[in-house]
Amino acid sequence: MDTVVVLLTFEVRSTILLPVLYMTDENLMKIKTNLLILSGVAVPVAALLVGRWLVTWQTRRDVANLLGRASIGPVNTYNPTQLTSLPPPVRRYFRHVLKSGQSYLRTARLRHDGQFKTDLKKDWISITGDEYFLADTPNYMWIGTTTWFSACDQYWAGRGSLTVRLLGAFTMQRGSGPSYDQGELLRWLAETVWFPTSLLPGGPIVWSPIDDYSATVTITDNGLTVSCRMDFSGTGEIVRCQAQRYSDETHMATWVCHYSDYREIHRLRVPTRAEAAWVIDGEEKPYARFTVREIDYDQPCAYGELTSV
Repeated sequence: MDTVVVLLTFEVRSTILLPVLYMTDENLMKIKTNLLILSGVAVPVAALLVGRWLVTWQTRRDVANLLGRASIGPVNTYNPTQLTSLPPPVRRYFRHVLKSGQSYLRTARLRHDGQFKTDLKKDWISITGDEYFLADTPNYMWIGTTTWFSACDQYWAGRGSLTVRLLGAFTMQRGSGPSYDQGELLRWLAETVWFPTSLLPGGPIVWSPIDDYSATVTITDNGLTVSCRMDFSGTGEIVRCQAQRYSDETHMATWVCHYSDYREIHRLRVPTRAEAAWVIDGEEKPYARFTVREIDYDQPCAYGELTSV
């Protein structure tokens, strides 16, 4: 009986070992090829995942630093008597979008979706975005995401910049300098329609009259001065903004924004649709169409975070 047991054990073990002992060169080559393919896929995928994680971590850190600059002193409140010296269309605007006693905003954040063109001659692509603002001083950060790339526009402490990343991980373009400073400060000014207490007198904003339905708004920050022409509807809503903005590092062009579909959100009337365009040979060429899906005030933390900065 013992001998039978030994023979059976030997046979089973031999059966298990045979495929390894007698593996052909062809099979070995297939295994090596598959391992090379797997490693060739795994390495870039790992690099992509790590790159995205690092970018996400840095972005959240930058948002925290930005919102951490919000003022912490006493909060002013809006009173219609402040409007006496303003041009007539500007007075109508504030009476339309603000309620008496409205607290001045310190921060704003919004989420949007929409369409975007990377070049005026190219097709529209879908885009989503998160944007964070300081409302009392011109500082902001926008993170836009498409299928193939992400972009970060920002104006911070007097400096503007743009960073574009392939698949949200690998830097494709990084721009900064005087043309970006001017362009990003203009963008903050044009987007104050989403946090209108920033446009009230007594702060860095100066209004100048043009006519019954237009006025010029000007801001100076860190020695840089920019201005926009704001056009108003009969009800007092800002419906159009126009300015001279750098279209590249050396040339300026007419830049236009349109605002529509005003709604009351958190006791403020703000637009929920916006379009940006360049004027080429007298014709507006739009490159961005956004619809605001969510907007919050004085919530100084990034979307997805449960605790404030």
